[in-house]
Amino acid sequence: MGENFTFRQMVGSLRKAIQAFPDKRIGKNLTYSIEDAGLGAFSVFFTQCASFLANQRAMEETKGKSNAQTLFQIDQIPSDNHIRYLLDTVSPSLIFPVFDKALAELSDSGHLNEFRIFNGDLLIPLDVTWYFSSKKIHCDSCSTITHEDGTITYYHCVLTPVIAAPGQNKVIPLIPEFIVPQDGHNKQDCENAAAKRWIQNYGKKYSVMGVTISGDDLYCKQPICLELLDKGFNYILVCKPGSHKALYKWVELLEEGIDRHTVTLRRWNGRFQEIYTYKYANHVPLRDSEDALWVNWFELCVSTEAGKILYKNAFATNHNITDKNVEALTVCGRTHWKVENENNNVFQTST
Repeated sequence: MGENFTFRQMVGSLRKAIQAFPDKRIGKNLTYSIEDAGLGAFSVFFTQCASFLANQRAMEETKGKSNAQTLFQIDQIPSDNHIRYLLDTVSPSLIFPVFDKALAELSDSGHLNEFRIFNGDLLIPLDVTWYFSSKKIHCDSCSTITHEDGTITYYHCVLTPVIAAPGQNKVIPLIPEFIVPQDGHNKQDCENAAAKRWIQNYGKKYSVMGVTISGDDLYCKQPICLELLDKGFNYILVCKPGSHKALYKWVELLEEGIDRHTVTLRRWNGRFQEIYTYKYANHVPLRDSEDALWVNWFELCVSTEAGKILYKNAFATNHNITDKNVEALTVCGRTHWKVENENNNVFQTST
């Protein structure tokens, strides 16, 4: 097991990547270095102020130093506008090696093993977050929504895969996939297409670690499931009745106790008893076609003793389901929401 990966080492990796950023300025107007701008942008995630520069100056006045100086060793603190001017044209891919470096260090130090789930896999939930929207400001890379009243919302969003685990209050961000217009495509880019690109581009890199992909019903389609399997991934994906009618019709016809199974548990939540009812069936068709992918299906319904439903959701997976692992599979499926709670909400709060 290697040494712990420190924050200072993380900043060092970030600084090294930023040094390769192109600098579009010419002449002698170089008050702020490209390093200061890049590290300044990253340090925004450690502030709770609408103005980055104002926050740093206020901290410097009250404490003698700003966190931009103490945490990131920034020589000259640039303004928000300077950061945007210097970084707007920089390709996000130039920062991707930092994700790989952090992951490698966490693996070498043994910390990645803390995120292993019931079968030894790492769990990677997929989700998309918006990081910009406006009805006035827009660019060529914007996605759009046209409303019934004719107005248009312009927005930017990104697929943000992370490594998460039940019981862990932190996640490990991985290389993202931006949803932007693609060369040679007339249709607007979308979440599904971005997920396919991410799987194709990074599947082999991550799947060798042993990975289960989780995600919502949008991803529970045969093309994506086949792509996941082709790249060596396992998967646990939300599987709703409305979008998988053939699968649910098949499940209804299965004989209880033979091909469809039920496991019931009771839990005290601190105020009252909750009834956890797990149902599952192995080897059911994902869609109504001769070439349908055969998947394994499971459902959790949480209710009160009086029968009031508190939670209900179902999933499709390639993991074989048994009485012993259906609970663990469900916990992993529900961990999908950690992407938004632990990763994307932090991102949105800071931007």
